[in-house]
Amino acid sequence: MRIGMALNYSGDFKGAAAELGDYEKAGLDIVFVPEAYSFDAVSQMGYLAAKTERLEIASGILPIYSRTPALLAMTAAGMDYVSDGRFTLGLGASGPQVIEGFHGVPYTAPLGRMREVIEICRTVWRRERLRHEGRHYTVPLPPEQGTGLGKPLKIINHPVRSRIPIVVAAIGPKNVELAAELAEGWQPIFYVPEKAADVWGASLAAGRAKRDPELGELDVIAQATLAIGDDVAGLLELGRPMAALYIGGMGAKGKNFYNNLARRYGYEKEAERIQDLYLEGKKEEAAALVPAELLEKMSLVGSEGFVRDRVRALRESGVSTLNVTPIARTHEERVRLIEKIKDIVA
Repeated sequence: MRIGMALNYSGDFKGAAAELGDYEKAGLDIVFVPEAYSFDAVSQMGYLAAKTERLEIASGILPIYSRTPALLAMTAAGMDYVSDGRFTLGLGASGPQVIEGFHGVPYTAPLGRMREVIEICRTVWRRERLRHEGRHYTVPLPPEQGTGLGKPLKIINHPVRSRIPIVVAAIGPKNVELAAELAEGWQPIFYVPEKAADVWGASLAAGRAKRDPELGELDVIAQATLAIGDDVAGLLELGRPMAALYIGGMGAKGKNFYNNLARRYGYEKEAERIQDLYLEGKKEEAAALVPAELLEKMSLVGSEGFVRDRVRALRESGVSTLNVTPIARTHEERVRLIEKIKDIVA
C-alpha cells in the first residue's frame, strides 16, 4: 500500500513544498496537487518536480473541461519529462459550479468526454498522428468547422513513457465503471471501506470485466485524515465543515453528487437536512448534522490500534494507495505521522 498526501491548493504552497522533502525522507510515496479555481496545478507540479527526487507527483485533479484533450496529453508528457517519469495524470469532471461558473464552459456529457480524453492522451503519448472522430472531439477539425488547413500531427518530443498512468476521480456508478475499465487508478471521495462494495462493487466489477489486462490491477486511492494518539478523537470535528460543504453546498437539489453518495451510504435524512440548511446559508447548523459515524469511518483518527484496524479494513476493501492528511501542531509531528503510517501499512 502506497502512502500519499495532497497539498492544499489555497494555502502557502511554497511553504508546503519546502516541507515536502522531509515527508519524502519519511517514506511518502506520492503527492497529489489539486486544482479547483485557485492557482493552476501544473505550474506547482513543475516546481515540485525540481524540489524532489523520488516522490511521485500527481494532478489531483485536472478538470477535463478546462483544457483540450491534446493539451492535457502535452502537459502530462511535459510533467513526466521534467520529473524523470514520476508523473501521474489525475483527471476528473469537476462540477458545474466550477466548470460553468469559473471557466464558462457548458458542463455536458462528462462520461463520454472522459472516455475520449483518455483515448486521445494515449494516442499522443504513443507518438501517433492524432486522428480522432468522436462524439465530443474531432481532431483535426473538418473543413466545414475550420479553415480546412488542419492536418493530423504527432507530438514533436518523444515522451519519457508511451503510457503515463491515468487516475480518474469518480463516485457516480457509470463514472466508476469507466474508471475501472480505462484508467490505471480510481480516486473516490468520502471512502468508507465497509460500504464500498455495496455502493461501488457492481460498477467496479462491470468496468474490470472490460479492462485491458495491460493496464494491470486498478489502483484504488482512498483519502483519510490522519492523527494517531489516545487524545486525538476531537480532531474529527475538523472534518465537519468540509463534509457539509460537499454534501450540502456542491450542487442544487437533485444535482449534488456528494449528497447522493451520502444517501447511498444510508444517511438519507441527514443528507437532505444538511443540504437544506446549507443552501439556506446555515453552514454551522449543517456541519453539526454530519454524522459522527461517517467522519470516523472515513478517517484514520484515533489510537494506534484503531488506525491499524482501519488500515486493515481499507486494504481488505481493495485500497492500494492511502492518501492521508496528517494533522498535528508542528511540522515535525506531521512528519512522524507519515513515518508511523508507513510503518503500520508495512
